[in-house]
This record gives sequence, C-alpha cells and structure tokens, in this order.
Amino acid sequence: MKLMMKQLLNQQCIPLNRATLAKVKAWAMRRKVWYRVLSRSERAQMVLTIRIVERVRNSLLARVLRSILKKLFEAAESKVSRLMREVGEPLALKLSAIAKSWGCKYADTWTEDQSFIRFLTINYMNTPSSCKV
Repeated sequence: MKLMMKQLLNQQCIPLNRATLAKVKAWAMRRKVWYRVLSRSERAQMVLTIRIVERVRNSLLARVLRSILKKLFEAAESKVSRLMREVGEPLALKLSAIAKSWGCKYADTWTEDQSFIRFLTINYMNTPSSCKV
C-alpha cells in the first residue's frame, strides 16, 4: 500500500480494477479513514465500481476514482511523511543549491537522501513557531 500511495501522490498510474479497489477499501477501513474522509456519494461510487466493473476503462470514472483514492491516501498519510514532502524536500533543495554554489561536490545527493530530508523535517517540527520563517 505504501508503494501505491507514493505512486498516486507522484501522479503515476496504478491499476484501477476490482481487486485493487477492494484492497484500497479494506486498507482505508482498517486505517479508519473510509467514513471520516469520504462523503456518502464517494463511498457509493467506490462500492458500486467494485461490485460492477472488473476493470475501469472510462476516463471520467478513472478521474473520479483517482481523486477519491488521492483523498484517502492523503488522509492516511502520517504528519512526518507529509511534512517531509511539503517542507523537507524544498528545504533540502535550497540547502543543496547553496552548498553547490560554495563548491561542495556531493551536494546534489542531498536532495535524494531521505535521512537528510527527515532530519530537516524533524528540526522544522521542533523549531518554535516564533522562530519559523
């Protein structure tokens, strides 16, 4: 499911078929986001698609289901991983650019280093709000 979530958040294509949608529904119910995040009509769209359609071929239905799936995955995402994506990665890009301008050879690898991005994110989370820019 983590791979599926990363693919969806990165706008890559995941298979929209009965088995995948049923797995996502079960996962969302276990994570307690199914009823909390989705409206009644969105839940009905997912359930009916699982019951009726073997593989989604209609582009409009695929777009609707992808928006529902994105909503589910974003709601189930942890605070740290969300902040890593929203704060840590841009901060790593800025620091990498500064280090490259100073002549650091390996600064390019900082943007891909998940440990460094997590470090920057945790530091950001622990910084008092009066000191944040």
